Amino acid sequence: MTNKADLTYQVKNYFNLNIYETKVWLALLQKGMASAGEIAEISGVPRSRTYDVLESLEKRGFALQKIGKPVKYLAVKPVQVIEKLKKNAMEQMDEKIKTLSNIKDTQEYKELEILHNSNTDLIKKQDISGTVKGRLNINSQISDVMNMAKKEVIICAPTHELRRRHKLLEPIFKNLNKNRIKINLALNGPDDEISALSERLETKAKKIDLDTSFYIADKSEILFMLNKSEDNNEQLAVWFSSPFFVQAFAGLFDMALKRK
Repeated sequence: MTNKADLTYQVKNYFNLNIYETKVWLALLQKGMASAGEIAEISGVPRSRTYDVLESLEKRGFALQKIGKPVKYLAVKPVQVIEKLKKNAMEQMDEKIKTLSNIKDTQEYKELEILHNSNTDLIKKQDISGTVKGRLNINSQISDVMNMAKKEVIICAPTHELRRRHKLLEPIFKNLNKNRIKINLALNGPDDEISALSERLETKAKKIDLDTSFYIADKSEILFMLNKSEDNNEQLAVWFSSPFFVQAFAGLFDMALKRK
């Protein structure tokens, strides 16, 4: 069984509570129903703070105030709390998506586009690059690179990486195939995994011994993974928009495939 300190720490993180809220909720769960004084004694939270904390937990759906005197509080079942939090998260996400979608119709967004486009010609004349950190940002950059392709994409990766990214890649591959964009897919891994991914992505993959990972669009842009971290926040990649560099890199890759 988890010790009390570890349980408090984990519950605090899981449910996004502060330390007093966590201790009070755990005490209330332990008693089922209790007065503020009883909760203060069990939880170790100062009695002067317990009332405010109980009010906060009540508003967030972790506790209920019993009707009648003396005033007592009831613990809400953990499963009910989780369902409420899930529902609230979905509603907040939907509202956030709606807000972000509507930004494009505002005057402020039009001004942002004007600011960005004012330097577009200057940027196009230069080779540019940047680092990309974190799984979500890397996934977003992979999507951007592959969706900008007009003629072909080149993907080289270990099978375990593409399995992790299959939800991202499946709709992208469908769109590439629909638009008749050539896909060169080279995978490093067991034959059965390569075969399964080929079928799943509806694209024939070649087996390659290179232990590396990169995504190329039209031999002008490349996203190159720099590490193999399993930690989502520690994943690191570098992005280049440099036709000269990417064409040279793609040429070396083609030579490696032909040697097989």
